[in-house]
Amino acid sequence: PLVADAEMLGTPDPELAATMGFSGFGKKARTFDLEAMFEQTRRTAVERSRKVLEAREREKEDQTEKEFRIPCSDSSASASSATRAGPKLTEREAVCSESEDNSNEVLSGPSMQSQSSAKGPAEDTDDDDDGEEFIGPPLPPGFKDSDDDNDDDTEEEDNNPVKKIPDSHEITLQHGTKTVSALGLDPSGARLITGGYDYDVKFWDFAGMDASLQAFRSLQPCECHQIKSLQYSSTGDVILVVSGNSQAKVLDRDGFPVMECIKGDQYIVDMTNTKGHTAMLNSGCWHPKIKEEFLTCSNDGTVRTWDVNNEKKHKSVFKPRSVQGKRVIPTTCTYSRDGKLIAAGCQDGSIQIWDRNMSVHTKFHCRQAHASGSDTSCLTFSYDGTVLASRGGDDTLKIWDIRQFKKPLNSADGLPSFFPMTDCCFSPDDKILVTGTSVKKGGGSGKLFFFYRETFQKLYEIEVTDASVVRCLWHPKLNQIMVGTGNGLAKVYYDPVKSQRGAKLCVVKTKRKERQAETLTQDYIITPHALPMFREPRQRSTRKQLEKDRLDPMKSHKPEPPVAGAGRGGRVGTHGVTLSSYIVKNIALDKTDDSNPREAILRHAKEAEENPYWVAPAYAK
Repeated sequence: PLVADAEMLGTPDPELAATMGFSGFGKKARTFDLEAMFEQTRRTAVERSRKVLEAREREKEDQTEKEFRIPCSDSSASASSATRAGPKLTEREAVCSESEDNSNEVLSGPSMQSQSSAKGPAEDTDDDDDGEEFIGPPLPPGFKDSDDDNDDDTEEEDNNPVKKIPDSHEITLQHGTKTVSALGLDPSGARLITGGYDYDVKFWDFAGMDASLQAFRSLQPCECHQIKSLQYSSTGDVILVVSGNSQAKVLDRDGFPVMECIKGDQYIVDMTNTKGHTAMLNSGCWHPKIKEEFLTCSNDGTVRTWDVNNEKKHKSVFKPRSVQGKRVIPTTCTYSRDGKLIAAGCQDGSIQIWDRNMSVHTKFHCRQAHASGSDTSCLTFSYDGTVLASRGGDDTLKIWDIRQFKKPLNSADGLPSFFPMTDCCFSPDDKILVTGTSVKKGGGSGKLFFFYRETFQKLYEIEVTDASVVRCLWHPKLNQIMVGTGNGLAKVYYDPVKSQRGAKLCVVKTKRKERQAETLTQDYIITPHALPMFREPRQRSTRKQLEKDRLDPMKSHKPEPPVAGAGRGGRVGTHGVTLSSYIVKNIALDKTDDSNPREAILRHAKEAEENPYWVAPAYAK
């Protein structure tokens, strides 16, 4: 099309073109003949490989000549090797010429030579050669061996999934002193956000942090409400904040508000007719495919979907119902991996799943998924989308096939959970399921348990800290595990070999030293409108200023020590010759022994008894 446009325009008047500044318009677009370029590349590659071969043959001939010269060498063996070198060269030349003649095929890169060159030595290997010859730069030493080792490692890892868990190293981020109840990582894994019962949301940037591990921003987006859930959208440009109030918020990457959901009218009975939630939120998450849509569930007994661009009203409402058809509170909600299904775990122990586009009847439901009256704290779909894992408030972890939703595929119990947001998540390869356990204060350590998805056999456990493990998150890109605990820590587990970026970036950076030089220099007052004669010279830098001050005899003068005894050298002594200074000195010297306070108090008791003067005469009359 560009060429056609150029021809259609024709060549404009050169003077006009020069004045208007579009003198390049008349030129035709360049066209490239790709086949010719590929052919050219192939020929140069063939030529180069032939030269390399010839050089190698020459080296071999020199070698054989040297062997002739050595008297103890076997002449017949060297002669035979020399005769072999001849045919080998001609054979390879034949291969090269064949490839040159075969110009009809368009090759990308020198794949043909590498095949022929690999074939050449295999057909006729020289007796003197230890290994095969390859055209091109020599492989680094031990290349093959290391490759084989890697193969062995991967085989071993497949057989033993515990080796895939990245827990050899850890870092601890201090969020605060109260429970870390929410964790979020952006899709690229560059930033971590933590939220807690102390109402704070903290932002951690792995690339910008040093080994002191300080958050770069801390804010309270929902005033005095505990943070229930934090999640980056699928593109990572906005964050959903679900807290203890009835309005979810959306912040941008730097924590500035983008939208806040509307509060519903709590006097309307039918929750479909209110524009938003009327009671405390429990959970929320983003749609995995549509970047503007998110989901929230609340104590008003509804699950609602929202659009970021419309904060005035929800998109749709889903109302979970008990067996009797009564309202039931959803404690957690999630989308399936393709975003077509919406699942909610409810307080009556049921798990209810709707089609995203049909909000009236559930598509799948399981009535007795967990114990009634317990808060199901987490639902999550596997990466392949076939399996749903649920973490119950009844101390169990279950895994379901939603197509046969009557009974779980597997379940594990004895996993105490005291928090309404205790997590479970799948490993990036979908073979392991992870969850945390809660402990009472002083009741041991909170642990992270790893279960094999197929058999639900317990593979591994990590003792995290002497408090409950609330949140866990295994990021597929970083291959690192983030854990939020009940004592205000966010821990990151990683493996220097298996993990990428993330915590590895900030651990290697040394702590920045605080420069104390700046505190010593005098304050510099900027007066832009002062007259030149009164204007102070602008400070270039604090270090230079310090160096200048050191050279200034007045500024770098050591303060004089206090004068002992009489004054001298024009300085007044500590106590002069005046009466006042004499009295002050004597007051200071009067050292009455007050080591026994009882004696000091009763010193005048006898005298007061014998000769009452102050108190007794007043009462005598």
